[in-house]
Amino acid sequence: MEPFPSNDRIQLPRNMIENSMFEEEPDVVDLAKEPCLHPLEPDEVEYEPRSSRLLVRGLAEHELDEDEEDYESSAKLLGMSFMNRSTGLRNSTTGYRQSSGGSCVAPSVRTTVICAVILVIAVSVIMAIYLLPKCTFTKEGCQKKKQAAEPVYPIATNGQPFPWANIRLPSAIMPVHYTIVLQPNLTSLVFSGSVQITVNVREVNWNIILHSSRLNITKATLTPLGSSQPKPVKFLEYPMNDQIAILAPEALLVGRNYTLNMEYYSNLSDTYYGFYKIAYNSSSERWLAATQFEPLAARSVFPCFDEPAFKATFQIKVKREPQHSALSNMPKIKTTPVTDGIVQDEFSVSLKMSTYLVAVIVGELANISKETNGILVSIYAVPHKLDQAEYALDTTVKLLEFYQEYFGIKYPLPKLDLVAIPDFQAGAMENWGLITFRETMLLHDNKTSSAIDKKKITAVIAHELAHQWFGNLVTMKWWNDLWLNEGFATFMEYFAMNEIFSDLCTNDDFLSLRFKTMEKDSLNASHPISLAVQSQKEIDEMFDTVSYGKGASLLLMLKNYLSKDVFRVGIQSYLNDHSYNTTRSDDLWDSMTKVTAGHVDVKKLMETWTHQKGFPLVTVTTKGKQIFLTQERFMHNAELENPVIHSSSLWDIPLSYTTSNGSSFFPHYSYLLANKSDNITLTDKVSWVKFNVESNGYYIVQYDDDGWKVLIQLLNEDPTALTSSDRANLIHNIFNLAGLGLVSMDRAFDLIGYLEKENNTAPITEALYQVNRIYNLVEKRGLQILAAKIVKKVENILGENIKKQTWTNKESLSEQELQSSLLTFACSHNLGNCSTTATMLFNEWMTSSGTKSLPTDVMKIIFTAGAKTEIGWHFLLKMYSSLVSETEKLKILEALASTDDVGNLIRLMQISLEGVHIRSQDLSHIIRTVSQTLPGHLVAWDFVKENWDQLIRKFHSGSFTIQNIVTSTTHQFSTEEHLREVKAFFESKSEETAQLRCVQEAIETIQLNIHWMNINLVNLEKLLL
Repeated sequence: MEPFPSNDRIQLPRNMIENSMFEEEPDVVDLAKEPCLHPLEPDEVEYEPRSSRLLVRGLAEHELDEDEEDYESSAKLLGMSFMNRSTGLRNSTTGYRQSSGGSCVAPSVRTTVICAVILVIAVSVIMAIYLLPKCTFTKEGCQKKKQAAEPVYPIATNGQPFPWANIRLPSAIMPVHYTIVLQPNLTSLVFSGSVQITVNVREVNWNIILHSSRLNITKATLTPLGSSQPKPVKFLEYPMNDQIAILAPEALLVGRNYTLNMEYYSNLSDTYYGFYKIAYNSSSERWLAATQFEPLAARSVFPCFDEPAFKATFQIKVKREPQHSALSNMPKIKTTPVTDGIVQDEFSVSLKMSTYLVAVIVGELANISKETNGILVSIYAVPHKLDQAEYALDTTVKLLEFYQEYFGIKYPLPKLDLVAIPDFQAGAMENWGLITFRETMLLHDNKTSSAIDKKKITAVIAHELAHQWFGNLVTMKWWNDLWLNEGFATFMEYFAMNEIFSDLCTNDDFLSLRFKTMEKDSLNASHPISLAVQSQKEIDEMFDTVSYGKGASLLLMLKNYLSKDVFRVGIQSYLNDHSYNTTRSDDLWDSMTKVTAGHVDVKKLMETWTHQKGFPLVTVTTKGKQIFLTQERFMHNAELENPVIHSSSLWDIPLSYTTSNGSSFFPHYSYLLANKSDNITLTDKVSWVKFNVESNGYYIVQYDDDGWKVLIQLLNEDPTALTSSDRANLIHNIFNLAGLGLVSMDRAFDLIGYLEKENNTAPITEALYQVNRIYNLVEKRGLQILAAKIVKKVENILGENIKKQTWTNKESLSEQELQSSLLTFACSHNLGNCSTTATMLFNEWMTSSGTKSLPTDVMKIIFTAGAKTEIGWHFLLKMYSSLVSETEKLKILEALASTDDVGNLIRLMQISLEGVHIRSQDLSHIIRTVSQTLPGHLVAWDFVKENWDQLIRKFHSGSFTIQNIVTSTTHQFSTEEHLREVKAFFESKSEETAQLRCVQEAIETIQLNIHWMNINLVNLEKLLL
């Protein structure tokens, strides 16, 4: 569903459009002259559909005469105030010609010519002066004075002026309570509804502006508080902004409450937004309806004030057929018959919350439950998968108890439901009291789910439960501060797992997330985590790695800087001070500063991280006892000779470092680098120094040549002198620096030479990731001999470790992850007997018709080996359709997408796009997996080009799914030809598409790949001789 279709927009220049966001009349800007003297901010820009006509209050259509109609199109471009001045000027000059005509009697030809020239000059001067409103001429030229103008309103669907021109709603009317009645029909796949909204008037008004999207409203009434006589009211619709205007029959008075009633109907959505339909199979095809409102889809299910700051209470009523059940945010209080074959479930009134957290599910579901501290916790699933819900129930209870104790605030609802949805685009959604999940993120099959699968389920539950406080109890005021929701939930997900599921948490995942986030944040296409947004596309684009990963990384850095105890008290203060309200980033910093008793200006510290994109590169030079430090922005940019930008960017960096003189009692030191350069004086001379302890800081470190030498020597002689996270951090830093030419590629490969002694997962997986990036660029360029040499180099380093791996389940999670990484690499490149063993195990499983038990930790590797043959591929596809375990099915999908058969790859992607046999929720994952292989990376890109229009109909253009599809299918291109092709494709779609952040990221990544190959290919060939 696309509420802002690009073909309905006129791309007006920013400063040509009048802003009515704050209900005041803005200055008139005369665009015939200096167009950039008074630029509007991005959040002040309004776009009008081509079909709309801009009208000024008091100037209706019938008042335009025939000549004036010519000026109307100019008015659309230049603003109505200019049109009015032009019309007035035309009238005045007409009078002038008449009067001057009377003063020239029988002139000579020469006189006529001279008079005509003088007249033209005079008129030109007058027009120039007139079109520079209120100019005062000085030595500096024309100095404009501000003028007021009437607001410009868009046009509603019925041709009347719509009384509001901004995307954001006015704050003159605030919702207090909603009563919503919904009746989905799972046979006809439509729904009907009614909503009763109690509103409070903050400013005298004649209109109520609220949201509605694709709802067919059949009736609307308005009732003052205390009256029993609803009055029918007219309403206007403006689909461009998903808004309706209720036209009150009389002035709405300040302080008064009114009740707005509306009845409507619509179709159940065939996308993943709003109230959407889901088909699933048990013994036969069944239908289920579920809601997904975040960020802007509540308006497609009931008219509402669909912005986070417009919190209210809600009572939900659902009419359904008796064989179905209904769920909502609050407990059900009663069920009553309505008509033959229809009953109504009524749920208790919710706490005060934002519209995007409202949720309803209707269908055939079963559940298991457990009570903890008076809270009923339930896991729901389709009936034939309920036996996979036990682990989620136990995990939820443990996490709920932990969060209540850590935050010092009891979970405020009487129940908490977690529901496994058969078809769900996101991983999960934190609706208050009714959390929805993909089945793979909630259901655990003891026979087919590995410990890695169990960890993933635990992490997602931990994330969504954290949202019940961060996001639900306290909500960001607007989507520009989405990171307050998602960054906190991501941080708490890892923190909670480390505290209560230590057997599943090695800290490697959080470390990997920080590395992944920095890779994206180093691009010019990145964005600050706090960023002004307005449109749906802009809001959708905020749901990305930066909002989640960088937000979490900054909170980790702040926790380590303030201390874990101070940080916790600050969190508790923030939650208590703002419960049931909305906040900005500054509110969090104020709470943190308060608990430090003012000793730390947290706002000053953190604004350097939230208001600018990117992160710093800290250069460390050691001379005796002196450590010299400088900071600059670390940024990849292929268009510059030096890819690191020496700009004015400056951060307050909480540095941490350890030295050869560190002890178990005082393992590391801290220092706040707030200037461009500084120095630290050590008490004693040290043989080595390593900055960014445990990689807990959000920055990259560049050492001088001697600094790298001694660290490489340390890793070779005593790698355990540094933690595994520190070793992984060094690998991450040196390969990123080498890619830019700031460190030699020889030095980077020298550093990972120590890995033959490494037994920990994080350093090995990071090294494999960095080397695979190089391998993929070289392989996709067609340099197969050089690619084989890269594999041989890795085999020389990790060969013995690969040989140690077995094909049985390991005891610890860390061992399982290391086993998976090494065997995946070995089988992908046909090292040793890896592929032979995997194929043998697959054939045994296939011969047993899939009944033989396989080790869950290596199941995906075995399936991938089997999918290399035509018989194996088709057998896996057949097994996919018959299996019940969602985790096993996901492993099969990844294997099917790893084949080298181009025809099968195309077929697989097409089946998923159709969404019948393979759900469209998995399409982006399939495309991403296909794009990793040599034959698949071009096939995946061609598939995206051919099906682009269908993809953006199914998924919003700015959604995380589209982001993933665009970046995954282009990130291995490294030629000018591919760069031109990618640019041309997206530009051919629309200007809006070409400006998507993921498209800009894709283009920049290709440029960087070209740059990387140009500066490193020759050295790489020499290195691998």
